[in-house]
Amino acid sequence: MDKPIVTNTTLLHDALQGLSQTQKTLEAKYFYDAKGSALFEEITSLPEYYPTRTEIGILRDHANQIASELPPDGVFLELGSGASIKTRILLDAMVSLRTYCPLDISKDFLEQNAEQLRTEYPQLNVVPITADFMTDITLPEALVSRPKLVFFPGSTIGNLSRAEAIDLLTRLRSLPHVSGLILGADMVKPTDILIPAYADASGVTAAFNRNLLVRLNRETGANFIPEQFRHEARWDTDMSCIEMHLVSTKDQQVELGGAVISFDKGESIHTENSHKYTTESLAEMARSSGWQIEQMIQDPAALFSVVVFSAAP
Repeated sequence: MDKPIVTNTTLLHDALQGLSQTQKTLEAKYFYDAKGSALFEEITSLPEYYPTRTEIGILRDHANQIASELPPDGVFLELGSGASIKTRILLDAMVSLRTYCPLDISKDFLEQNAEQLRTEYPQLNVVPITADFMTDITLPEALVSRPKLVFFPGSTIGNLSRAEAIDLLTRLRSLPHVSGLILGADMVKPTDILIPAYADASGVTAAFNRNLLVRLNRETGANFIPEQFRHEARWDTDMSCIEMHLVSTKDQQVELGGAVISFDKGESIHTENSHKYTTESLAEMARSSGWQIEQMIQDPAALFSVVVFSAAP
């Protein structure tokens, strides 16, 4: 039998570590290969998925107000930029902006989007950075000394534990010459709104979740059968968090990196958290990481917030 081909040793290492735990886990950052990134963009247009359209509405209604946070000669740095759909609303309002840095973990998707932005905004210097924002962010040397406004939309902050979120915000606060942060944050709300947003009727989120297993097969030589895992979204009241799981539909074994991973029927892989916030929890997170809240802009139903942070003294 041929030895499985491994093209991503980091993914293999992290998967072996996560799947050896009592509650099996896979890191959400691995959702975003080219296929996963495309599926997520599809999710954002689903009728059940309120966060994207609600955040877009806030950005459109308050674009000039938010754009005024850009310092003179400022660099606009976006974390987890994806297709930069929301960003275009602010780019249109930031008439003095000259440098936009989209940062994303998916290199091919990032480069493709950067090229499109250069065509749409010929006056703009688009400097893509392929990186994982969960590690220290290294900026091009020419941008280090320039003032920076950070944009972190989509409530991606919610994918992190409270400790991880505070660590990230602290690292962003320590970036050279950072002046502010525009943060998208999803708010606590009834489960009849929350659960369908992460378990849509058309099954796109399920495909997005199972694509993790497809990626493991392709990049680590694993032999998952994705169809033997069902997608499930759960609400954890104590943690104010939606959890996404892949639940084994049968007793089965999977080979991964020379190890055999056993699954009982009903056993799950925890693939993502999506924490939801209150005004109080956001304020506490800011205080703990060296920021202060200048504005909290919400839609009329208070489903979502775009929060403007400034660097605390």
